[in-house]
Amino acid sequence: MFYRENGQFKTSYRADQQILPIRQDRIAIGLILAVAFLAVPMLASDYLFRAILIPFVIMSLAALGVNVLVGYCGQISLGSGAFMAVGAYGAYNFFTRIPGLPLIPALILGGLCATCFGILFGLPSLRVKGLYLAVATLAAQFFSDWMFLRIKWFTLDTPSGSVSVSNLQVFGLTIESALSKYLFCLSLLVVIALLTKNLVRSAIGREWMAIRDMDVAASVIGIRPMYAKLTAFAVSSFIVGVAGALWAFVYLGSWEPAAFSVDQSFRLLFMVIIGGLGSIMGSFFGAAFIVVLPIFLNQFLPALLDPIGIEISTAGTAHAELMIFGALIVWFLIVEPHGLAKLWATFKQKLRLWPFPH
Repeated sequence: MFYRENGQFKTSYRADQQILPIRQDRIAIGLILAVAFLAVPMLASDYLFRAILIPFVIMSLAALGVNVLVGYCGQISLGSGAFMAVGAYGAYNFFTRIPGLPLIPALILGGLCATCFGILFGLPSLRVKGLYLAVATLAAQFFSDWMFLRIKWFTLDTPSGSVSVSNLQVFGLTIESALSKYLFCLSLLVVIALLTKNLVRSAIGREWMAIRDMDVAASVIGIRPMYAKLTAFAVSSFIVGVAGALWAFVYLGSWEPAAFSVDQSFRLLFMVIIGGLGSIMGSFFGAAFIVVLPIFLNQFLPALLDPIGIEISTAGTAHAELMIFGALIVWFLIVEPHGLAKLWATFKQKLRLWPFPH
């Protein structure tokens, strides 16, 4: 009744191939953007911006980049934290060494540094895959940790590797308040998500998915595995690098290499698995799940256990978060391996048939 495309006729090929061919989807996306850009700034508190919304937006962008590589091209990567670090330190060097360089070009240049780094560590994908490729990309994580700790040039000769930025401006507007940081990150997320959605629907996106489904058959029909895999690494690393620069510049303000440890790589991979492999919407679902769950458990567990006389310390809450988080990941892998995006797709399909039985 509410979600049917009956009567929505397409009179051209261009109209049939648009990103959101169903009118209800266009209305829903428009409402979501209106809430994100208009309602949230008026209703959210400063704590909500800094603790939930800004991390969610930046992590959604990083998960989007990981999904391009893992979900659409099928190349397992455990070096996403390293790509974020390269993007952050690359943008920092351009931002500090070139006087007057605007923030957005610095972020783009940091993403290009991550692109070169990603292509370099994506070369093993031409010969190995699966677990061996995961180990090869994990080497990028340890290499970046060593590089930013030992090579002082990247940190402007700072002994600890800790650096900081301030006085961020975009088009003459200061990016200092929590609201301005949220709107800036959200604007970049919307633009990059739209470009990524178009990219995965293009010829190169179909090549990625062909390599993911069966690389031998893809090469037989004329798809170049080297070109497809390396472009996936390049695009993914660029998006993750921009997300890393945003994480450092906007969210942290001051950071060190430990901010982009291997835990960050696993967290991004879990976002993609839980949200849904090969799904743009799944990247947002996974990021929301990973960002909100620890905060929810931190508030919920003490409130649940205190009335029955059980006191739980901060360390106990942290351990419980890890156990519950791990159990939920295993549950998702067993019950719904395609993630939350598959549940959302199933729900929309049921809306199409409602009130008739499925």
